Amino acid sequence: MRELLDILAGLRDGRARDEEAALATVVGVRGSTYRREGARLLILASGRTVGSVSGGCLEGDIQVVAEEVLRDGRARLLHYDLTADDEAVWGLGLGCNGVIDVLLEKVGVAEPSPERYLARAVEEEVPLAVVTVVGPEAADLLGRRLVVEESGRVTGSLGRADLDAAGLELGRQALSSERPCRAAADGYELFAEPILPPPRLVVCGAGHDAIPVVHFAAELGFRPVVVDRREKFLTRERFPQAHGFLHTEFPRAAEAVRPDGRTFVVIMTHNYLHDRDLLRSFLTYQPFPAYLGVLGPRQRTQKILQELAGSGVVPSADQRQRLFTPVGLDIGAEGPEQIALAILAEILAARNGRAGGFLRDRRARIHEPVAASG
Repeated sequence: MRELLDILAGLRDGRARDEEAALATVVGVRGSTYRREGARLLILASGRTVGSVSGGCLEGDIQVVAEEVLRDGRARLLHYDLTADDEAVWGLGLGCNGVIDVLLEKVGVAEPSPERYLARAVEEEVPLAVVTVVGPEAADLLGRRLVVEESGRVTGSLGRADLDAAGLELGRQALSSERPCRAAADGYELFAEPILPPPRLVVCGAGHDAIPVVHFAAELGFRPVVVDRREKFLTRERFPQAHGFLHTEFPRAAEAVRPDGRTFVVIMTHNYLHDRDLLRSFLTYQPFPAYLGVLGPRQRTQKILQELAGSGVVPSADQRQRLFTPVGLDIGAEGPEQIALAILAEILAARNGRAGGFLRDRRARIHEPVAASG
């Protein structure tokens, strides 16, 4: 999530300096790899880079090819097969054992430009999918793209009407599933990647221990919003990385926040009555946030829920699934920073549909494969 913000900033910085740039995007992965589809590396003509497409084993080679792309403006599809168990792979110190396809393009050749669609998704908060021609390697339309927005608006073109129709359908599929997908269309290979607005993390309570929660959330690419009834605590000096502040009484917090399916909420006021008011506010508001965590002992929150039930406020089964109390993964956290880490780790696990256990105990694949369409 954070990488998109950094790439967008890098694109704007390059444009301000009148500096050419190439953008590498992972468009295909098979087997074990460090990064997945959608990972990006921006290479500026000065040699400065932003982002990554691997753990460092491919970036050097991509930078060399980027020099050619900047000279002739022609997109390249780079294919890295790291599955060979011999000196050709392991002797280079490559740390992965998979196959990676990377589309490398000169920024400003294909429209809409990456700066335009990233700004549209990240800053204007418009969910969209970018559909790109990624094969075959020598395809005349390689790198052509169209952008499909959740509203139905379409910009750009894949170069042919039939490909545009196939791309539109693939883009809708990517938006619906919120996962990348691929499809073959009349001899061409299309890749659709959903790019969604940064999720909001709403921190209810501006106490001292909320400071590292906001800091870590911003570093991870969330848009942290701090909510409190004490206006003097809602300052940029106290929370320099907060995206915004909401000064409101806690019984009206949900109405002020207006949560949706991309909103994550943490209640951490350390006050029984305030927590009760906040829980009532979010439990009686529709839609319910994607995640609602409550800091504090389990018995305390259960007592609040029993009190609310006495007044007719009872969480539905769906709300129960999204209610996390006590908040955070069980990592033995002590102190504000470690507790903040446990909270953000749990939010990421919930967002990605994971249990948050040890990877060594996971028997299924770590990453889900990209869906194929048609």
